[in-house]
Amino acid sequence: MAVDVMAPMPGTIIEILVEVGDEVKVDEELIILEAMKMENPIVAPADGKVAEIKVDEEDKVAANDILVVLE
Repeated sequence: MAVDVMAPMPGTIIEILVEVGDEVKVDEELIILEAMKMENPIVAPADGKVAEIKVDEEDKVAANDILVVLE
């Protein structure tokens, strides 16, 4: 069952910390999102494997945009 990891707020992707195929654990950092001059780590909501990364570094995202898909 796929789990979508979404942006909690609008911002800019400044770093992607995982690659497709990586195994991740709950609360592991996946992406760093800059919003309001602060770096916000986006973490895995569950254990899984990175199936898809839907953003690139320096992309601007809106709240609730899908960033990563875990399976």
